[in-house]
Amino acid sequence: PRLLCCLLASLPVMRAGWRSLASGSHVPSPLRPYGTSALRALSRRAINAKAQVVEEKPVEVTNFVRNIIKNDLTSGKHTSILTRFPPEPNGYLHIGHAKSICVNFGLASEFGGQTFMRFDDTNPEKEKREYIDAILADVKWLGFDWGEKLTHASDYFDKFHEFAVLLIKEGKAYVDSLTADEMREYRGTLTEPGKESPYRTRPVDENLALFQAMTAGDMEDGSAVLRLKIDMSSPNMNLRDPAIYRIKRDAEHPQTGRKWKVYPMYDYAHSLNDALEGITHSLCTTEFEAHRPLYDWVVANVPTGCVPRQIEFSRLNLQYTVLSKRKLIQLVREGHVRGWDDPRMPTLVGLRRRGVPAEAIRLFVDRTGVSKAENNIDYSVLEDCARATLDADAPRVMAVLEPLKVTVTSWPEGETELLHGAVHPKRPDLGERQVPFSRSILIERTDFDEDAPKDFFRFKGVGSKVRLRFGYVLVCEEVVRDADGNVVELKCSHVPGTSMGGKMPDNEKVKGIVHWVSEPHSLPATVRLYDRLFSAAEPGADQPDGDFLRDINPASLTELAGARIEPGAAAYGVGDRVQFERMGYFALDPDSTDDQPVFNRIVTLRDNWAKGTK
Repeated sequence: PRLLCCLLASLPVMRAGWRSLASGSHVPSPLRPYGTSALRALSRRAINAKAQVVEEKPVEVTNFVRNIIKNDLTSGKHTSILTRFPPEPNGYLHIGHAKSICVNFGLASEFGGQTFMRFDDTNPEKEKREYIDAILADVKWLGFDWGEKLTHASDYFDKFHEFAVLLIKEGKAYVDSLTADEMREYRGTLTEPGKESPYRTRPVDENLALFQAMTAGDMEDGSAVLRLKIDMSSPNMNLRDPAIYRIKRDAEHPQTGRKWKVYPMYDYAHSLNDALEGITHSLCTTEFEAHRPLYDWVVANVPTGCVPRQIEFSRLNLQYTVLSKRKLIQLVREGHVRGWDDPRMPTLVGLRRRGVPAEAIRLFVDRTGVSKAENNIDYSVLEDCARATLDADAPRVMAVLEPLKVTVTSWPEGETELLHGAVHPKRPDLGERQVPFSRSILIERTDFDEDAPKDFFRFKGVGSKVRLRFGYVLVCEEVVRDADGNVVELKCSHVPGTSMGGKMPDNEKVKGIVHWVSEPHSLPATVRLYDRLFSAAEPGADQPDGDFLRDINPASLTELAGARIEPGAAAYGVGDRVQFERMGYFALDPDSTDDQPVFNRIVTLRDNWAKGTK
């Protein structure tokens, strides 16, 4: 009784600790001294309370960003919340972007606010309509809606230009004619201050005329830039007179075409975008922390009427993959994967094609949490989230990936019996499915092993007994081999009355249960067994030259063209997810045809990469 009381009393503290551990943050102080003395104290507390079980109040799950927003609303600083998700349309989104999407849209929704879906399209040479459409599809797939708040940085190009002219007139910006190499030299280093450009003191009228020439396309690309006049001796390199406009005379912009010959730099446009759209909380990852003083300077020196607050949280780092855009591009261009939507890629389009549910991605972001602390999340956390969401809804199907023929010699030729099985063992509302049984069936080749250990409860040879899932108990009577000694067929007899869980005549307990399909009724299928793309937790980290490609997992894809599935699987369409019983969760791939469905393995039923199992 004392132990029970102790455990009941400690549950709130333990739950808080579990949540903290799942988010990758530090263990809360109540758990640090946890040991014998703490347990005794908890036990005494429970006993003194006469072991009364008090209804536990739900623990509020929170994070520092959520607390800031909550305090801002409570204090009256803001009456409503506006956030934004501002991707650059120069590539496909990956699992790291999913965290930013969920944090921005999720927090705004929680507090009754809204989120701008904004494209920071300030670099036209790398931007494509293809990326814009893919990003919009990814955000919608994750379950978020921006309503009418779809914007682009380019929507404000005229306003950005007006503000740049204003900054010149106020002596806060100037046109610099240094070359790129000279500008780099003048900028200084982390330990040495920069030097002022000889063009920093140009008169306002000259700067206005030069900026007008830049805007008109009268100056060559790279011949000049517009810079802010801040502080060349600042310890923060971002404040050493950053460039805010550069010349791109021939660039074709996805939204504005060839209207503009100059384009704003990201830091300048981003901060003004937030201010012009009334963003209250500009949420970004910690690599932008050093950019915050520049963000604040721009907002403070341009009359937008709004002062957003930039807040940084740690970016998502996921083991056994790479999230660097440069490395992802290299994987695609060099043919190490089949494209951006390759199911082994960490891109959202790749995860979607693999069959990972959007709910699993949202759960993953929720479990890993939001903090400033660096994190390095094991890939198994994402896989566990996929299993948790798939288990509840995925219909069950029997599929034999590497078939071994079994002839039931005691079953009449040409006769078929329709057995019945649950579509989902935990979802009776989904009904039952018919499973045909015939004289010729197929089992998994790995379900036969003559040299198996004692705890192998499947076919071991002549005399071994196995129960078929939903079907009969079979007794192995003969093992048929080809000329090379390879097992090609088992001949078995069935035990009448044992189908659908029926008992053996002498109440003998048959421990082994295997999945199977009827050979004449089953459908051919191609099954792609996807695994982690890299065999090392940090690809390239242990390689002498740091080459991440050396850690590509050679077993990341195994394609089985001779699989067979139960006939009921024909009812599923592209993107539908099922559980192949005993094998894992699978999704129907777009490469499927009417005659040859293609299934992608989403995740195994359990973690095969756990210690001692891989």
